[in-house]
Amino acid sequence: MSIMRIRSAVTLSDVAKAAGVSKGTASNVFNRPDIVRDELRERVISVAKSLGYTGPDPMGRLLSAGKVNAIGVATINPLSHFFEDPFARALMAAISEACDEYRIGVSLISASSKGELAWNIQNAVIDGLVLFCLEGTDLLINASLERQLPFVALTGGYEDRDISAIGIDDVAGAKLAASHLAELGHRRFAILALEFPGGVVDAEKRGTVSSETQAVSADRIQGYFEALKSFGIDTSSVPIFDTGSERKKVHAALEKAFSAPSPPTAILAQSDRIAFIAIEWLRQKGFRVPADVSIVGFDGVPESASSNPPLTTIEQPFVEIGKMAVATIMDRSGEVRREIVDARLVVRGSTTVPRP
Repeated sequence: MSIMRIRSAVTLSDVAKAAGVSKGTASNVFNRPDIVRDELRERVISVAKSLGYTGPDPMGRLLSAGKVNAIGVATINPLSHFFEDPFARALMAAISEACDEYRIGVSLISASSKGELAWNIQNAVIDGLVLFCLEGTDLLINASLERQLPFVALTGGYEDRDISAIGIDDVAGAKLAASHLAELGHRRFAILALEFPGGVVDAEKRGTVSSETQAVSADRIQGYFEALKSFGIDTSSVPIFDTGSERKKVHAALEKAFSAPSPPTAILAQSDRIAFIAIEWLRQKGFRVPADVSIVGFDGVPESASSNPPLTTIEQPFVEIGKMAVATIMDRSGEVRREIVDARLVVRGSTTVPRP
């Protein structure tokens, strides 16, 4: 019977002993090579290679310093969300740019279930967390609180003042979008919401929106309705569709909206992604944008400027948000940071006056 012998891992002390140098000198060869004489450095490296030693464990070195030089960016969506969703891509680009300035890395954290989310956040090797809070805000925040690392929620509407949060005023941004269309003369609207499981309701007040509706969707609905009411528009007749940013759901919503006796002349889309899908559907069905139907998106992703037609949208300052988020984590002061940054209406080619 053969016996398998497991060779113990070679340590830095082993290398130092075999090379005839102190452990401190051996450590400097790998961690501060510029202060070691060339011939001595080359001898220690040669001995290390012969022993199969590849260098100190970088994770151990970072942990001993009390940080790992990386932050986590977390979402309840699948990992593909970071690459497929225009909003997520734009925000990740801004966060990555800020991380480059700090010379730190980024770890993407996603989940397919609540349990997996908690486990992934708990076990990520990071110094802090940036939370994408379009959906699952409470889940993300609760898991981050348990981890006991610095974190910041990217949402403007989170009410707990003890939680660091950075975002736009979604109510104000939505009011800009709806007011723009109403000022053009539109009076028949449809809302394509990010998430709205509660059905169509009068959302003059936040409390009338289903408690299951995510805060971002609820705030944007509130803003739309406040603006429309100021123009004398009966918001109880404005249909709201739960799309989940999914192509199939957007198509189903539009089929229903445009089969109504008085179809909308204007669409308020709660994300640019939803607006892009809607424009594609409208074109396939023979509607002209904006001649037949005007549409306003939300987010101001880079693709909105080059879409066909270029998309009128509410633009978020991604670079500013990304810098603030990373600075909040790296500050390490422990102070709560609450920032509301301004969004702006960018008028492009997807909106015009309604047909007579």
